[in-house]
Amino acid sequence: MNDTLVTLVGNAATGVEFRETATGGMARFRLAVTPRRWDREKQLWTDGHTSFYTVWAWRTLALNLSGSVSVGEPLVVHGRLKVREEEREGQRRTFVDIEAVAVGHDLTRGTAAFRRVMRGDPALTARVGSADGSGAPAEPEEVAGPGGPDGSGGPDGSRRRRPTVRQKAAKELASVP
Repeated sequence: MNDTLVTLVGNAATGVEFRETATGGMARFRLAVTPRRWDREKQLWTDGHTSFYTVWAWRTLALNLSGSVSVGEPLVVHGRLKVREEEREGQRRTFVDIEAVAVGHDLTRGTAAFRRVMRGDPALTARVGSADGSGAPAEPEEVAGPGGPDGSGGPDGSRRRRPTVRQKAAKELASVP
């Protein structure tokens, strides 16, 4: 197979659009990639031209993306490069798509908590609202961890988080025979 595989580092420029199809789920979102360069003359970082890519995902990856990615989040996308040209209103336009193989958060710019999804339960990948199902985001609560010098958290003063509604549901499902 002569596919061109690429890895892009950028930010989610749009929300993930998810659709159920006959062959499984399909998701799409736009990724903004802006190169940064050190300008020796000015002695500061400058941003280059921003490129936008449409990222396509299928089946399980599509479902997991819809429950994991929001606008503005830093991402690493690995997949097949697809370039296509179309003529619209008499003008030729070029579109660059990525058929995603893997997508993850860019951990050089933040932290993430991985949650394994139980097969057959798509509710665990949906962005869960509050416990009452109102749709309000379910943010994990910060709690003091053991071992901090002043009792405020870990040895470095960090705090740990309580499991989210989704993590609790996954734990309950895993323990059912």
